[in-house]
Amino acid sequence: MTRIPRLLTALLSISLLWGTTVAQAEPQLLDRIVAIVNDEAISQTALDAEIASVKLQLKQQNAPIPPTDILQKQVLERLIAIRLQLQLAQANNIVVDEDSLNRAIQSIAQQNRMSLSQFRQVLEADGYDFNKFREDIRTEIITTRLRQRQVESRITVSDAEVDQLLTEQKSSASANDEYRLGHILIAVPEAASSEEIQAAKAKARALVKELRQGADFATVAMSNSSGQQALSGGDLGWRKAGQLPTLFAKLVPQMKVGDVSQPIRSPSGYHIIKLLDHRGGERHVVTQTHARHILLRPNALKSDQELRDRLEELKQRAESGDDFGELAKAHSEDTASALNGGDLGWASPGVMVPQFEKVMQETPVGEISEPFQTQFGWHILQVLDRRDYDNTEEYKRNEARRQLRERKIAEEQELWLRRLRDEAYIEIRLGTDDTRS
Repeated sequence: MTRIPRLLTALLSISLLWGTTVAQAEPQLLDRIVAIVNDEAISQTALDAEIASVKLQLKQQNAPIPPTDILQKQVLERLIAIRLQLQLAQANNIVVDEDSLNRAIQSIAQQNRMSLSQFRQVLEADGYDFNKFREDIRTEIITTRLRQRQVESRITVSDAEVDQLLTEQKSSASANDEYRLGHILIAVPEAASSEEIQAAKAKARALVKELRQGADFATVAMSNSSGQQALSGGDLGWRKAGQLPTLFAKLVPQMKVGDVSQPIRSPSGYHIIKLLDHRGGERHVVTQTHARHILLRPNALKSDQELRDRLEELKQRAESGDDFGELAKAHSEDTASALNGGDLGWASPGVMVPQFEKVMQETPVGEISEPFQTQFGWHILQVLDRRDYDNTEEYKRNEARRQLRERKIAEEQELWLRRLRDEAYIEIRLGTDDTRS
């Protein structure tokens, strides 16, 4: 893609990971039905629109485009998955109103440093229908909220689990290494017969043989995988050891780049993984800032301008020789820090709210900022010092907790989506091989 920035490319590729919404085409009397999802139909027109959209995205990302029949099957599966999630979201009263949607799209435009009209022009110039883009974003917000409620809200990570992961990592020389994996899933229904299980196993073994003989992994994944990243060639991206799915977390560090695993059984089916790349970890050093501040909170008797003027007066007093710490003790309404002269200690990036952190980073050491506002009220701050701080151990612990949570979410989400499909009535009418499940 030459015109749309990287961030927008990532946002547009959401549809490759989660599917896209069914196009809002006008009903046509002779439009063929290609699938029934519970009591809703997916039309050929809707499927064709999604295939065209996916082809455009793959082309602009310089990714290979699968044969039409394979692409049709994969896109239809994504449409079915999204339709099931939207149906469940509707049953749970999860909606996105127009104001929320407009704010989300405005935010995307701002992140790409464009006005909304400029953003729309760029989208349309690159072949994207703006109205469809709006509905895709609405769908992504809805399904994200649904997954947060149905899956993510139920995930917990205990301190004991963090300790265990860190212990495992310390025993490995490659504890901080990162792995880029390719993944293929040959799905097996929850209540599969022994014949279905054996057929899936045989297919997985045949694919492993094909891959080890030099077949392109991305092409094989696009053609055969039931995994969420199938249309991205099965690429799971870079993950640290703690982020690897539990199923093959111990196997991956033993693999060499280019290795293809034997089929790995799970409740979802048979998995095949390929180690696409590997890189070592590094120390984590951040720039910390030591600052102190004075906070005045607005109330019914004090306007914003009055608070700003008062802080400007305190700033001038400090610059004229009064001790900033004593002024903070006497005037700051942040009771926790006021007792220590407004001292906030050493702060790493991301600890303070964005507005405060921005001013703190822009203020030179020894100087006092102009009055500024955050969600807590009006502030002035003084930067006392800065340092490069090796917080590798703290970072490792936070990363371990995040990795464990992401691992659990990914595993539970895979099962949740598979269960959602297995429990639904699905009738596929592509070609002559109509199937029901």
